[in-house]
Amino acid sequence: MSNATNSLSLSQFYPENLPIQSICDSEDVINIILRSITKKSTCPICKEETSNLHATHHRKVQDLPIYGKRTMLDINLYEFDCINPDCSVTSFTETFDGFLNNYSTMTERLVDLMITLALETSCEGCARILKSMNVKISGDTVIRTLIKRYEKQKTLTCSSFIGVDDFAYKKRHTYGTVIVDGETHKPVAVLDGRNGETLKDWLKKNKHVKTVTRDRASAYAKAVEEILPECTQIADRFHLHQNLMDAVNKILSREVAATTAIAMQENTDEHDLSESQHELDGKKNRTYCG
Repeated sequence: MSNATNSLSLSQFYPENLPIQSICDSEDVINIILRSITKKSTCPICKEETSNLHATHHRKVQDLPIYGKRTMLDINLYEFDCINPDCSVTSFTETFDGFLNNYSTMTERLVDLMITLALETSCEGCARILKSMNVKISGDTVIRTLIKRYEKQKTLTCSSFIGVDDFAYKKRHTYGTVIVDGETHKPVAVLDGRNGETLKDWLKKNKHVKTVTRDRASAYAKAVEEILPECTQIADRFHLHQNLMDAVNKILSREVAATTAIAMQENTDEHDLSESQHELDGKKNRTYCG
């Protein structure tokens, strides 16, 4: 077996049009200086390609740690003019194919790690784990990033068949409403409260719904009947079973007595019992022992 030396180049972990200029390594932090060499870019809104340079920006961005050290990227990047007169934006900053975004001080791969940890643990737990990896972050930053990612998500569409139910953020305190697509069995919306008002607003925007499965809550039934009077409402299997059990319990409580006394046969008197024990020739009767 031949000996071979494999080497890794740090530049291969960064975009091709963002080459490394220099690296400064200290005891706790690795600073990497990068400079964009992009000649043209594509508008994120209208997808029009442009080479008109608008400005140059300097940004410090936190990246995934290297060798357990906090990694900071010192980047010079470009802002381009959009040449499409009908576009809603006049200029935009390059993102290097998703390596950065327009506002964050962290790379997208670090944000992805943060969100994964937050969803698997909690926002504060995520911050503690990342701090142990020498990533400078707080629980509030994790919350703000989660909200921004949620707001950037596309509005999900659903089929004409949905399921509606309530859930508790905190039992007996705060509740919400979840809407699930009946065909894909995936959630399409999470609404505040369970009084039916937010459900009404959602149904007004989704009048293509023809069938709704729900629990026995009258608030949901009234909301669906008011907004979509021709919609078919179905009580789900769990609540049908619960209705049946309630009906059976009511009949049993009406027809069967609450308590039933069981007649017990009187035992022989103590005199006959003592005589029978003497007849055992000194042997204890196991039945009456003790």
